[in-house]
Amino acid sequence: MIESRRESTVHHRTLGSALEVSAVGLGCMGISHGYGPASDRADGIAVIRAAVEAGVTFFDTAEVYGPFVNEEVVGEALAPFRGQVAIATKFGFAFGSGARQTGLDSRPEHIRQVADASLRRLGVETIDLFYQHRVDPDVPIEDVAGTVKELIEAGKVKHFGLSEAGARTIRRAHAVQPVTALQSEYSLWWREPETEILPVLEELGIGFVPFSPLGRGFLTGKIDQSATFADGDIRGGLPRFSAEALRANRALVDLLATVAAGKGATPAQVALAWLLAQKPWIVPIPGTRNVQRLAENVAAADLELTADDLAEINEAAAKITVEGDRYPENMQRMIDR
Repeated sequence: MIESRRESTVHHRTLGSALEVSAVGLGCMGISHGYGPASDRADGIAVIRAAVEAGVTFFDTAEVYGPFVNEEVVGEALAPFRGQVAIATKFGFAFGSGARQTGLDSRPEHIRQVADASLRRLGVETIDLFYQHRVDPDVPIEDVAGTVKELIEAGKVKHFGLSEAGARTIRRAHAVQPVTALQSEYSLWWREPETEILPVLEELGIGFVPFSPLGRGFLTGKIDQSATFADGDIRGGLPRFSAEALRANRALVDLLATVAAGKGATPAQVALAWLLAQKPWIVPIPGTRNVQRLAENVAAADLELTADDLAEINEAAAKITVEGDRYPENMQRMIDR
């Protein structure tokens, strides 16, 4: 397996016009949210700090992860590294009693409240990248972009981002406040962004941050049709993780494993290297609670796929029909088209 080496060159990429980050970031959600019981706080902090030691300078969190606790863990973990790393967080959800997520809310006054609360939890003076987590159909995107523009002018935010936004929304937002990055799902088993989103981002000079670049763990090869998921693990409710879909989609993992065997790498590293090879302004953010997996993911930036490798992967992948929707219907409705 290609190993992570601290003495090796750290790969960097630029999102938008000015946000320079490591080529592979760390998605921190899973430490506190979405994949069963939260990690012990000390263990979560240890993984985040190990990422810094491995050369990661880009960390992704959100108020809704936990809710709220993930920002606190990320803030505490990165406190010794102020000025050396970039932290992205997000706004856009409403919460009811017991911090229960109740819907979308991107009203300007709410965005300002979230910014102040996130600054406190993260323990920073400025949010490096502030994403709208999901597009709110009840609030014009121009109002959202204008509010973030005011936060940038006030020194509370450095860069504006969108998540799961459609092409028209991206253009409208960018016309008010330049968008530094779009975060959406993208991997070998979810390639929808290639049709319309990637061309728009390239035209406008916007970076792309794929979440779930390893298919929520599926593309690592560690999950098969016999997998069961703990209470609180979102994969248990996703159509793509039904036993039937997992069985049908195994062909994609087999493809990655074949390429990996010839490269002295792992399927996960090939999946990440494939993403990195698509565009120089793509920065995937795989998540993990495991230091060994972290090192494996970061080392994917050292794996070079040739034009022939990429052609082989694309030709084989084109013959594989991926089964199962990525979200149930209630979650699909939150995706901007």
